[in-house]
Amino acid sequence: MESHRNRNSDKWLLVLDGLTPYKDAHELQVALVQARRDGLDRDIFICLEHPPVFTLGRRGGLGGLKVPEDFLKSQGIDIVHAERGGDITYHGPGQIVLYPIMDLRFSGLSVVDYVTALEEVMIRTAADWSISAERNHLNRGVWVGQRKLGSVGIAVRRSVTFHGLALNVNTMLEHFGWIDPCGLQGISAASMAQLHGSPIDMREVRRSLLVHVEDIFGAGLAPIGLEEVREMLNNEPQNRISKDPN
Repeated sequence: MESHRNRNSDKWLLVLDGLTPYKDAHELQVALVQARRDGLDRDIFICLEHPPVFTLGRRGGLGGLKVPEDFLKSQGIDIVHAERGGDITYHGPGQIVLYPIMDLRFSGLSVVDYVTALEEVMIRTAADWSISAERNHLNRGVWVGQRKLGSVGIAVRRSVTFHGLALNVNTMLEHFGWIDPCGLQGISAASMAQLHGSPIDMREVRRSLLVHVEDIFGAGLAPIGLEEVREMLNNEPQNRISKDPN
């Protein structure tokens, strides 16, 4: 797959260490979508991990949940509705999540091209550990046989993307057994550690994934800190948080 050169010189990269609650990450995405639409002149990629959470996309319903909601509550696991495409999925520790806040007007990418690019990032990352993953155009994401290794679920508001990809590295796969992943019956999830045969250094995978992001999206990733992002959002009137990106 060819690289896609962005007319902007660099993109920002925000790496959040530890586990970031899903709702906090979502609020940050919404704020950055609004800022990008209001004139923020760079895309920003947020890379993080979440504590255990199930999310429901636009096609999602509780029909894909195999355990009672009360059971999830007893485990301290939330179910959250999200604007992204797709059905039900799981996020948790050991899974690398990447949320690009990206204006497609300046990328040369259609929405389909963008989804394909996110898949390519995961395919190349898996290949760095000798894992042969591939895409399935009927069911987006990346697969190893009938097992799903990584998911893509996006939303686009007036050409600006949010949500993104999730790659299972050292993920606890038991939690995927509590759902029909992406609403698909009879499939299972896989992790890079499972396929590799041993746990994998998350920092190394993250580093590899971000190298492929730079190559595929054709721009350098300039690090930015969370406090710097918050200051930018708070100090620029046009960039203040909006609860609704529409």
